[in-house]
Amino acid sequence: MSLFIRNATIINEGLSMEGSLFVSGGLIQGIYPSGNAPEIPAGATVIDAAGQWLLPGVIDTHVHFREPGATHKADIASETRAAAAGGVTSFIDMPNNTPATTTLELVEEKCRRAAATSLLNYSFYLGATNSNLSEIRRINPAEVGGVKLFLGSSTGNMLVDDESAIAAIFAESPVLTAVHCEDDRLIRQNLDALVARYGEALPADMHPRIRTAEACLRSTERVMRLATRYRAAVHILHVSTVLECTLFSRGSAITAEACVPHLWFDDTACARLAHFVKCNPAIKGAREYLRLAVADGCIATIATDHAPHTRSEKQQPYLQAPSGMPSVQYALPLMLELCRDNIFTPEIVVERMCHAPAKLFKIARRGFIREGYYADLTLVHPHREWRITDATVLSKCGWTPYAGTTVHTQVTHTFVNGEPVFVNGQINAAAKGQRLRFTV
Repeated sequence: MSLFIRNATIINEGLSMEGSLFVSGGLIQGIYPSGNAPEIPAGATVIDAAGQWLLPGVIDTHVHFREPGATHKADIASETRAAAAGGVTSFIDMPNNTPATTTLELVEEKCRRAAATSLLNYSFYLGATNSNLSEIRRINPAEVGGVKLFLGSSTGNMLVDDESAIAAIFAESPVLTAVHCEDDRLIRQNLDALVARYGEALPADMHPRIRTAEACLRSTERVMRLATRYRAAVHILHVSTVLECTLFSRGSAITAEACVPHLWFDDTACARLAHFVKCNPAIKGAREYLRLAVADGCIATIATDHAPHTRSEKQQPYLQAPSGMPSVQYALPLMLELCRDNIFTPEIVVERMCHAPAKLFKIARRGFIREGYYADLTLVHPHREWRITDATVLSKCGWTPYAGTTVHTQVTHTFVNGEPVFVNGQINAAAKGQRLRFTV
């Protein structure tokens, strides 16, 4: 289809501009400042976006869509519906499935699943293990965007604890390595000590005392030393502590990610929301520092770590309740809400959620509003108040930890490769995304 969006405020590459956009053949064909738009091409669908923001589609490089192996919680079809409603147009999914995605054959199997059911553009990490270096060496960098390395055990335990294996991965991976940094030995010591003191019925607010700031910092510093030694492309995921924020600087070779739960919730969250905000790493008292690090560019990307579980699973006792929460549907509105409080600007949100993921992962022709790029686009109404409730959730799990929050920006349209996927609350279930490709 061809599409003409007119009278929008285009927010892109650090600037806001009143203008119009023409899309044909899935690509952006023309960008026109206000007053310079050509005659609307015959047959084009016209959207008058007066009063709305036009953004590049969000690229979420950290999601757990649970397929295969845990599709009672989520699957690619359900979670891409939720993501589309939140202005997300592309995702990279994590490997801690059943079976774990630790071979290229299993990566291809997930791609086949996504080709059949994903509304959005897709890619999948190859998971690292203590013994699959040969698979990592075989990666085609044009087809796989990253390797995921767990240095702290989490849902679907894929812990890598062999120092020589970690060093070899950093030395030889042909693509970026995304790292979950927590010191597993220290976490186990903390857990054992608290169970010995209080018994197994631990309250939810013990989580930050088990998965502590020290456990994160110790692991992150270790990774940064190794990454520097081997000049590895390394991205530290879900930074959650004050001292970790001080390790990164704008433009540094080793980059960092902040996730929406750590940017939104403060250290009272566990006591208020119990296991519904239990996640790894734990939410600690670092929210304001993380926001500053994102605002000044020391933290390069914002992602969601979208990790749904069922309500009944989250209501189990501490030792049984899994870590993770759904976030992908509300991430963009929540981050734009912080702009109302002058914490971020819309241009910063677009940089961290759209531009920087595309640049860091070398995603070809996405993440920007540029002529010749894929028309992955989001229209947002910046002055529409609405309330997040469980009734609005499109994720299969059916709940959100953000329920009760009032926000003032709302995604009205999401376009993937120029096709409407989400329009004013309605999902186009016939839409299909494309496999992401990467520049070499």
